[in-house]
Amino acid sequence: MGAPPLSPGRGAGAAGQRWWVLLAPLLLAMLLVRPAGALVEGLYCGTLDCYEVLGVSRSAGKAEIARAYRQLARRYHPDRYRPEPGDEGLGRTPQSAEEAFLLVATAYETLKDEETRKDYDYMLDHPEEYYSHYYHYYSRRLAPKVDVRVVILVSVCAISVFQFFSWWNSYNKAISYLATVPKYRIQATEIAKQQGLLKKAKEKGKNKKSKEEIRDEEENIIKNIIKSKIDIKGGYQKPQICDLLLFQIILAPFHLCSYIVWYCRWIYNFNIKGKEYGEEERLYIIRKSMKMSKSQFDSLEDHQKETFLKRELWIKENYEVYKQEQEEELKKKLANDPRWKRYRRWMKNEGPGRLTFVDD
Repeated sequence: MGAPPLSPGRGAGAAGQRWWVLLAPLLLAMLLVRPAGALVEGLYCGTLDCYEVLGVSRSAGKAEIARAYRQLARRYHPDRYRPEPGDEGLGRTPQSAEEAFLLVATAYETLKDEETRKDYDYMLDHPEEYYSHYYHYYSRRLAPKVDVRVVILVSVCAISVFQFFSWWNSYNKAISYLATVPKYRIQATEIAKQQGLLKKAKEKGKNKKSKEEIRDEEENIIKNIIKSKIDIKGGYQKPQICDLLLFQIILAPFHLCSYIVWYCRWIYNFNIKGKEYGEEERLYIIRKSMKMSKSQFDSLEDHQKETFLKRELWIKENYEVYKQEQEEELKKKLANDPRWKRYRRWMKNEGPGRLTFVDD
């Protein structure tokens, strides 16, 4: 028994649907595609041919293009233009002369550069690639005139210089502050007396220097002793050239390779061979557990580091117990602190989120 024949209406509808499926992409493409045109308003010389503007052929060399440009520029320069009998087109008035001059300059800028001229010739030969021409035109026009590498280098150098002087300023402020602390000032004064520096300063300034000059010189001697005897770490440490951004970027490959070698040795010695941690490795694990930077950890007192080692805080369980103890101790200190009590009382009675009317 054969299949029932399709009715004429049903067959025509199915055929119409198939044709619509085939025609839809074609119609969409026709709507999106722009009509081809080699000369486009807004690109290069607009709807005029740059070669025709200068009056040269496409095979003209740089010298011929430059000569044609100079002749037309002298003729249409707004300050020098004088209408001549028989002039037609651009140049009949000072306003049109200025337009002609700008058009000639645009044509010359387009054809004098090899890369730009190559893009322009390609546009004349391939008018259908409309969006590609727009991309090449604006990518060259908006490209930075200065090499980006030079800009980056100058910026990094400027930041490095600012870093260096900023660190020196912080370091000098720290030394000046330590010179006012009695503990360090007395020690520095004793060292200066033992070395005879203060006596020499007074002898040299007995007849030649005033008391203020002698006082300033003694102050500088004390500051120099503090600089030589005290190791300041952290944000106020003595600036080092290798810490500047420029040198950090230069040494980045070396630091990366050093870290890879160190990490491989760590895996081989302690994970594969099962060696015991040394003191340096134990302190490193403790520092990572405490989430402290190297400068922060180095600024701790030696007895604190010894306590960490005695309690074996590189072991995770021991560190968790130590952390819990520190949190409980902090809570006790805050509970007994009068300022903390006043703050909690203020938060309870008058803290943020409470709206009241004040009756005077």
